[in-house]
Amino acid sequence: MSENKPFRPRLKSVLATSTIAGMAGAMLATGLPSVVSSSMAEPVSVEAPKTPGFADVVEAVSPAVVSVRVQNEVSPVSDRGGFSFDFGSPGLDNLPEDHPMRRFFDQFQDRQFGQRPEAPRRGPRPVSQGSGFFISDDGYLVTNNHVVEGGESYSIILDDGTELEAELIGTDSRTDLAVLKVDGDRTFPYVEFGDDSKTRIGDWVVAVGNPFGLGGSVTAGIVSARGREIGAGPYDDFLQIDAAVNRGNSGGPTFNLNGKVIGVNTAIFSPSGGNVGIAFAIPATIARDVINDLIDDGSVERGWLGVQIQPVTDDIAESLGLEKAAGALVTMPQEDTPAAAAGIEPGDVVTAVNGESIEDSGALARKIAGLEPGATVELTVWRNGAEETVPVELGTFPSDQQSASMEPAETPAGDYELSQFGLTVVPSEDGEGVVVTEVDPDGPAAERGFEVGDVILRVQDRTITNAEDISEAIADAADNGRGAALFQLRTETQNRFVALPIEKG
Repeated sequence: MSENKPFRPRLKSVLATSTIAGMAGAMLATGLPSVVSSSMAEPVSVEAPKTPGFADVVEAVSPAVVSVRVQNEVSPVSDRGGFSFDFGSPGLDNLPEDHPMRRFFDQFQDRQFGQRPEAPRRGPRPVSQGSGFFISDDGYLVTNNHVVEGGESYSIILDDGTELEAELIGTDSRTDLAVLKVDGDRTFPYVEFGDDSKTRIGDWVVAVGNPFGLGGSVTAGIVSARGREIGAGPYDDFLQIDAAVNRGNSGGPTFNLNGKVIGVNTAIFSPSGGNVGIAFAIPATIARDVINDLIDDGSVERGWLGVQIQPVTDDIAESLGLEKAAGALVTMPQEDTPAAAAGIEPGDVVTAVNGESIEDSGALARKIAGLEPGATVELTVWRNGAEETVPVELGTFPSDQQSASMEPAETPAGDYELSQFGLTVVPSEDGEGVVVTEVDPDGPAAERGFEVGDVILRVQDRTITNAEDISEAIADAADNGRGAALFQLRTETQNRFVALPIEKG
């Protein structure tokens, strides 16, 4: 009877032993058994395990977190008795003509609403919602650019339900940050940015925000990864967290357990549109500098080189004689830019800025953007098999860059086959490079993305005007012990580099 319930066997055995001992004592004294008092048995208690809680952090920071309400432009709507249909993506308009849902709604609308009036009326002002947080007691607060984008008026809802009007101070689309300001005869509770560089993968975090309009919602999780690039812009460097973040959390803070903001929630990865445990936050070290610039003058000024860059792959590193695949490969310095003035060339690999190593192309973009326009920096570049130092005076990142138009090259006669790579080329009409006219789908060039119409401008350090130049460049690379050759390609207005393996011997 002692196997079914884990705690009772011990109690019963203790009672049994006590009873036997008591009976023995009583029999020695009187010869008769005595009754054992139940007070001799103690109730079982288990001490709760020591686990971290978040209540103290949440209680301290929640008053500084707000819901952001944005009223957008009034849009015309059709007069259909106040009804509207929003099918989201892909939408009714994208359904095939013979789709049963399209036929159903067409017939339903025709029966219920008749023909549309000639003049549309103005509908209700659309409202979007997000999150934000105060960073000063005089009412400056942070949110996302995509929360306030296109808005005409802004308001915030405090933790106690008070709604206040807000003014837009400035936005930065490249980092998706924005600053609002609330005026009032009061001081506001605020939070401070922390040092996210000290945050480790696996550290606890707490997210507070306004998901689906449910203001003051709190979720917790850990930092899942650092340095995530999600294609949001040139300065991608996100913290990945698994705290539940949903629509409406945008612009809200992610806290460490000291109550410091280590990230600004900005995006989620979700096939369904809801939380699946993968959210991305702008690191505090990036957000702090951008926010300070926005408060100072409403805009952000960034250093600018003026180059197109791409990552250095293992094949490219091999073709250039680099020890490892690191740095940023310059595909093209743009005209009339600081890089062009300093003599930066296609094929240069930027490996360091002011002596600090550059791991990849994203790191170079972030590093230069963090420097002041007009500053002179020392770029360490790998060029023609050796390191060089190139001083560059940075410009100011332009607000709107336009690429020069380029007419596609025609392909004159005179095909030449490069069977080693599965390519057929002809000289370009303007004399700059050779044009790819055919790509063997099973060849190494096709595997690495060569396409018909690409123009081969350089191979290794040799400018190409005909197919013989390519053959000579390949032979030189093989003589120098290279296992791959670096091709510079032009596709329409873009340059890129591709390394192709070469046969030795």
